[in-house]
Order: sequence, then C-alpha cells, then structure tokens
Amino acid sequence: MRIGIDYTAAVQQGAGIGRYTRELVRALAELDQGHDYVLFAAAGGQPLVDTPWPPNFQMRSLPLSDRALAILWHRLRLPLWVELATGAVDIFHSPDFVLPPVRRAKTLVTVHDLSFIRVPECADANLRAYLNRVVPRSVHRADLVLADSQSTKDDLVELLGVESDRIEVVYPGVEERFRPIKDRTLLDGVRKRYNLPPRFILGLGTLQPRKNFTRLIQAYSLLITHYPFLHLVIAGGKGWLYEEIFATVERLGLEEKVIFLGFVADQHLPALYNLADLFVFPSLYEGFGIPPLEAMACGTPVITSDASSLPEVVSEAGPMVEATDVEALTEALKRVLNDNTLREGMMAKGVEQAKKFTWEKAAAKLLSLYEAISNI
Repeated sequence: MRIGIDYTAAVQQGAGIGRYTRELVRALAELDQGHDYVLFAAAGGQPLVDTPWPPNFQMRSLPLSDRALAILWHRLRLPLWVELATGAVDIFHSPDFVLPPVRRAKTLVTVHDLSFIRVPECADANLRAYLNRVVPRSVHRADLVLADSQSTKDDLVELLGVESDRIEVVYPGVEERFRPIKDRTLLDGVRKRYNLPPRFILGLGTLQPRKNFTRLIQAYSLLITHYPFLHLVIAGGKGWLYEEIFATVERLGLEEKVIFLGFVADQHLPALYNLADLFVFPSLYEGFGIPPLEAMACGTPVITSDASSLPEVVSEAGPMVEATDVEALTEALKRVLNDNTLREGMMAKGVEQAKKFTWEKAAAKLLSLYEAISNI
C-alpha cells in the first residue's frame, strides 16, 4: 500500500499542528516498515530539512507556498490533483483540517477542533471565513474523519452533521522527553536563558483570546496579595486579537510581575514545565490540549478549565474550573499552593495520567485505520 500524507504543517509550523504532524509521522516511521509513504509539502521554494527517513519514506515538495496552493485548491477550486506531486497513492491523509483535490485515493482528514464555530469571537476573521468555507467541504468529501478527542468528534456530529461512524478518535501523545528533570545544571541553564524568577506560575499557548490569558492575569492579580513572591510567566508567540492581554497587565499594574517570554524553543519546554510551581491552562475551548499533558508528564501540578476536551486529557489529575469564573480559578490556585499533600497527589496522578497518551499508540491506531480503509 502507498500512503500520501500532507506534511506541510510539519515543515512550516514550529508548534501546534506542525508539532502534531511531525510526532505522528515520526512514530509511524518507527512502527511501519511494510507500507510505502510519500510525504508531501508545499515548501514555497524553501529547502526542506534533510530528515533521515527510513527507506519506505520519501519526501516530495512543490515550489509553491501553502497559501498559493490554498488559493488554487480551495478558492479557485482547480482540479490540480495532489497525485501530481505525490504520484499514485492508495490513501491520502491530510492532518490539517482540509483536503486537497484527490483523484482516486481513499482519503482521511484530521480535524483538531471546531473553535472557529464554537467560539467564533476568538478567531481571526479571515481564518474563520476560510475554515467555514473549506472544512465542511473537506469532512464531507473524506472517506474517514479523524478527531483529536471525543469532544471534537461530538462537535463534528452536532455542528457539521458528520455521521458518527465516519469519525474515529486518534488521541495525540506526549514525547518521552517530557518528564521530571533532576539535572540542576540543565534547569539552571534554562532559567538563566529566559531570566526566569525563582517561583512562578506558568501559562503557555499562542497569545489569542481562546487561551483565556486575560482571566488568568485577573486571577493572578487577586492571588499575589497572599503570594507576593510568585510571578506569572506566559510563554507563547503573538497570535491575533492579543492586545487585551497586554492591556490587562497595564490596567492592573502588573508590569513587574507578569513576564511574557514569547515563543519558547521546543527543546527548552521540558525544563520550563519543571521549573514552574504550577501550570495553568484556563482555555475557553480545546480540541485536545497538549500543553497540560506535557506539564503532567513533567510532574508539574496542573489546573485547567473544564471546557471541551480538557476533562479527557486531565481526568482526575488536577482541579478544573469554569473557564469564565475568575474567582473560582483564584480559589483553585490558592488551594493547590496551600496544600502540599494535594500538590504531591496531583503530581503523581499527572505523571500516571500522561502515560495513557503516547505517539506510539496514536501511530498504531492510525496504521490500523489506513489498513481498514484500504479494504473498503
């Protein structure tokens, strides 16, 4: 069997779907030597990273950007079959929401979330319009739709009318490098690199409204009268509609207490989680929620909202609060900071909960779906 996978996000994006695609394909490459794979990427003329793929994997690219291809495929809707780049394939899988024109292959598309429908006020207007146009078309064309969680599967059924038996949940995983770290030299090196304070609460994610950083900052402002030694550190690059986040810090006079790190390199994330007293993820909506999973794997206590898929990720390992309830979040923070027994229990439960999600499990399920769909 010959399988094509759209690898563009892995090439173009450092975090998010790019990271998801890289890790899933890496696990597939380690697992499967029996089928042939063609990884397709819209490289925009940029040279691709020379990854040492096994013999049954090959890389193909086009000298067009992903934006140019999106215009050709989804705005002009030209029948430029993806097989022109990949060659003939039995299956084509797009792990990034939308399917290109596919001539003969069986197709799978992964939908990570439907935030552009569930919380449209949190999305960039142009991106929302694009996704509203192309995602429904893609999921109804696909032979099989993959979702990151049961929550996203339920959304696909409710909001886009996809038949339940055409959707499979493939949970993402956490990399083995996310673990408790005892190496003080490594930890101190990351602390020095980012000029981190001795004690801090950590939030992580692209700066955009859905991540709910504004309410996290408000909760922190109520907390520091009792814990003046604690800083709030927020890691993540600027996304969209982020101005209110910085305005909230200024309005509350927290410029010396809230630290924005910007984008943090992947290799430094395990140490960053380990250095934090707490990891807080009060998102309004998540298709899965990899950051709290990574934090739990590192043995860091985790507090999240109870929105969408997060109960599937965290389960009994940490307290969850209603995403818009600032006072409830403040009380949860106080409770965890005050109770060492609770903290230690959260740390142990978090490590065990994180073990349920591995990229090897995800790749094994995906491979079984490839083989099943090829026989339909």
